Amino acid sequence: MHHPMYPPSSAALASKRKELAPEPLAAFKAFSASVFADGALSERTKQLIAVAVAHVTQCPYCIRGHTAAALKSGATAQEVMEAIWVAAEMRAGAAYAHSVLAIETMEAHPDATEAHHDQAH
Repeated sequence: MHHPMYPPSSAALASKRKELAPEPLAAFKAFSASVFADGALSERTKQLIAVAVAHVTQCPYCIRGHTAAALKSGATAQEVMEAIWVAAEMRAGAAYAHSVLAIETMEAHPDATEAHHDQAH
């Protein structure tokens, strides 16, 4: 029998989460409603940001939920895809930027540059 890596969300699971921790759930829902309400940024813009962040954090539930919310708030499919490309660029950019740590570490270990030099000859 095939078991999905991420089980589908369901009313039963939502009910179980509420049963196990009702106060934090209520607080989280209030926080979420406050965060996504129109403010200096529109709900649409905030949902597009959430789509990008969901792709960076790689949460399948967030990807589905915030994509649907972005579309419901008026975002177009093209805007959603551009938000995803922003996320992809940020992930790639972060990997590249963090190479400074590897370079710094390699430069602190003379063996690393010598080993590479020896292999080349």
